[in-house]
Amino acid sequence: MAVRELSSAPNLASLYSKALLRRGGGSTLPDTELVRPEVVVDPAHVAGYAEVCGFRYSDELPATYPHMLVFGLQMALMTEPSFPFPLLGLVHVENRITQHRPLRLGEKFSARVHAENLRPHEKGQQLDMVSELRVGEETVWTEVSTYLRRGSGSSGSSGPRAQLTPPTPTALWQVPGDIGRRYAEVSGDRNPIHLHPLTARLFGFPKAIAHGMWTKAHALAAFEGRLPSAFTVEVRFKQPVLLPAKAAFTSWHTDGGWAFELWHARKPKPHLDGVISAL
Repeated sequence: MAVRELSSAPNLASLYSKALLRRGGGSTLPDTELVRPEVVVDPAHVAGYAEVCGFRYSDELPATYPHMLVFGLQMALMTEPSFPFPLLGLVHVENRITQHRPLRLGEKFSARVHAENLRPHEKGQQLDMVSELRVGEETVWTEVSTYLRRGSGSSGSSGPRAQLTPPTPTALWQVPGDIGRRYAEVSGDRNPIHLHPLTARLFGFPKAIAHGMWTKAHALAAFEGRLPSAFTVEVRFKQPVLLPAKAAFTSWHTDGGWAFELWHARKPKPHLDGVISAL
């Protein structure tokens, strides 16, 4: 795999403009790893992220925060000429984050991203965007974001897993209509489907929808003070959260940690399910 080093964070505005124009090309994933060395976290940015997502202010980074540091690299790779699919046609269906140890303000990270595992799915094709942060030679954080490209599928793919549990809400989320714009401000993820009902309708949604990574982060914030120092949190994104929204959140203990779900407050429609497992 060829390694290409970036001296600064990619310009997300220009990447979105590029994404709107390109239609994809090729039939294989880029054989390239993008690397950004010596990434230093801005404390003010972490504070803004914590406020939007519901975390406490701390010198320890939320486990979902490093996604902010690799998202631009993911965008850059997915807008490469050799990337097989148009970026705006991809659906983020699963996300797995492993925190190998707590990450703190003041640390200097190396961020790395590559794509792998292009495979058939019953609704099209899937691929994984694999990201990691290192401190020196130590891998401290990893993420696997699974994306679906809808199209003709494969009957040999496995179907969806069974529902974890019937919805028994332990908390009711009041999700404001501007949460897509607020999260876009801190994340740089300005996909039109999240920003305004008018732009969301251009892509087939009746309203703007919440970012999947915001729902994951807000769910993880509910476990603050109860998480081990090293753990994996994995979610599957299901029905989108149409803004504004009321959503029912529930969680329960498992043998290895925790499980949780988010549901539509008045209908039996799941928005996401997830598990947290100690390493």
